[in-house]
Amino acid sequence: MNIDTILFDLDGTLINTNDLIMASFKHTFEHYYPGMYTDEELVGFIGEPLYHTFEKHDKERAEEMVQFYREHNIENHDLLVTEFDGVFETIKTLSEKGYKMAIVTSKMRNTVEMGLKLTKLDQFFPVVITVEEVENPKPHPEQLNSAIEKLGSTPEKSLMVGDSQYDILAGQNAGVKTVGVSWTIKGREFLSSYNPDYMLDHMSEILPIAGANK
Repeated sequence: MNIDTILFDLDGTLINTNDLIMASFKHTFEHYYPGMYTDEELVGFIGEPLYHTFEKHDKERAEEMVQFYREHNIENHDLLVTEFDGVFETIKTLSEKGYKMAIVTSKMRNTVEMGLKLTKLDQFFPVVITVEEVENPKPHPEQLNSAIEKLGSTPEKSLMVGDSQYDILAGQNAGVKTVGVSWTIKGREFLSSYNPDYMLDHMSEILPIAGANK
């Protein structure tokens, strides 16, 4: 492979927002639907746009629920968000070696920027495609296609790295090689069932896959 472009999901892939997301989901569902979901069931919602999750329950109040979730999420962001082991060092190495990189996420831009700034990863990503910039979020390939175009690359030279089935499916739909991360809250076995081309046990393992260790 001649890889020069790497697209990364953010939450659950580069930064550990699992505790924050779960706390915000619990806060929201306990307010609107007390006792409806276990923690295990809430995990199933991670990775898809919030509006899609909430409109399944109540289309009339979906936007209200999104705002309720976001208020909790923003208020607790810096208390609960951490970086996964080896992420900063690996991203820094890829940047120094000239790889084109972008964030492709189902989050809103304001919280994406909060997470990147908190972990000092913002310096490495000239292109960030959030759910606000597209009509069709992951698993549709629109976000990935947009990122690849902005970076001046092609699908054949690109990798998509993520922690959810939506990342893997979006990569497959965009015609790029896909990379799953074993630290996904959904579980390695679940993510493997979507047949990513590679699975990482540590972020540094992306280096040989991309040819950055040459």
